Amino acid sequence: MNRTDFQRLADLRIGDGEALFSARRYAGAYYIAGYAVESALKACIAKKVRKHDFPDRKTVNDSYQHDLVKLLDVTELKIKLDEKRKSDGTFNANWAVVKDWSSQMRYERKISRKTARDFCPLSLTPGTEYCDGYRRSGKQRH
Repeated sequence: MNRTDFQRLADLRIGDGEALFSARRYAGAYYIAGYAVESALKACIAKKVRKHDFPDRKTVNDSYQHDLVKLLDVTELKIKLDEKRKSDGTFNANWAVVKDWSSQMRYERKISRKTARDFCPLSLTPGTEYCDGYRRSGKQRH
């Protein structure tokens, strides 16, 4: 997969999460939204890889996982995220929800409406660049 594939996948998963949220399937919305964040972060990682360059082994190994905090480290955006968390209380609250996401959430049945709503991808504004390599496209549905 390349950066464009990950960007499109992130947008698709955001749409899936929004549809599930609208259908009051909050656990499903939360779970799918995690993959939207993962795909967006992987788009940012893909942008860092230069054509004809061979990435170092640690970057490759750390990129093939579902841990959002570790993926954030690979993007080298943690400093920007920490600055945003300090200056924006809503963003900080959203990140507190996002950072705890795991692919194991597929087994979770009790996610509240508030938790699903606070999960970042469900409120991303179309056209806004969230990291170097991923910009939300499409129309906001809610």
